Amino acid sequence: MTENSYLLNYSQLGPDTIVNAVESLNYLSDRRILALNSYENRVYQIGIEDESPIIAKFYRPARWTDDMIKEEHQFTLELAQADLPVVAPVVIDDETIFTYEGYRFSLYPRFGGYSPELDNPDHLLQLGRILGQLHNIGETKSFSARPTISIEDFAIKPIQYITENNFIPMDLETAYKTLTDDLIIRIKDCFEQAGEYKSLRLHGDCHQGNILTRDEHFYIVDFDDSRSGPAVQDIWMFLSGDRQYMTARLNDFLEGYTEFRDFPPRELHLVEALRTLRLIHYAAWLAQRWEDPAFPIAFPFFNSQRYWEDHILSLREQAALMQEEPLVWYG
Repeated sequence: MTENSYLLNYSQLGPDTIVNAVESLNYLSDRRILALNSYENRVYQIGIEDESPIIAKFYRPARWTDDMIKEEHQFTLELAQADLPVVAPVVIDDETIFTYEGYRFSLYPRFGGYSPELDNPDHLLQLGRILGQLHNIGETKSFSARPTISIEDFAIKPIQYITENNFIPMDLETAYKTLTDDLIIRIKDCFEQAGEYKSLRLHGDCHQGNILTRDEHFYIVDFDDSRSGPAVQDIWMFLSGDRQYMTARLNDFLEGYTEFRDFPPRELHLVEALRTLRLIHYAAWLAQRWEDPAFPIAFPFFNSQRYWEDHILSLREQAALMQEEPLVWYG
């Protein structure tokens, strides 16, 4: 399957196919469909007769294998069975991945809420408690199919894709190449300073948008990017702002986290390295999906002179931040 083969597939994913896929699992739809905010996959809320709506997630072809998706689902179900607040897929006849006319999809219960306040110490305390328990379960088994967080996948390959496919404006090519060469060195240095770390099954994309607050409780959603890596990968995205502010937020979070699990302070050497990897990977993700018609509509700012100038500026700031001492945890 080629990289662009998903374009035809998604163009054929119309309302009838969506409803028929859900009804193939013995649901009766009222044919109300609401497209939800998702670009990597296609996600819809489907109205169900005399029942609550259900969420249908149609997977982007050629991204994850069936085994990778099953591992994600098994991990999420394992967390749910341990009474952790995660939104797990619907299980029907012991299966969580279904197919209809060539589309792979899964179903989830509809779950509403709002994002946590990351400047609220109590919210971070509660999130720390949840993630500490999640990581305890995450270390009990290992992924065999899903990937790990690596410099190769999050920096070297993305940089190669961007440069080989001529996304960088000609007048910025030299600046981008010399900067990214330097960044790879600095990222590797941060990993060396962190030393060997325990690799866990992680959420992998644990940011504010994947946490829902309802009735003063927090729920974690969307394990689509779940992979193995250091515990700090599920922590650093809650930290932004100046050093003093991030230090305070880190200590709020770890106060809750360490009620359930020890945290190795040496992993704090990875915070800015992981942030840099995400910036590089995100730009390449947009580039790789740019021919998908949904992306230019959703991300009109991408692939302009201004975008790449700002991107290079952000990466230069990260180069400087990786030279600083890591954040301090007072625990």
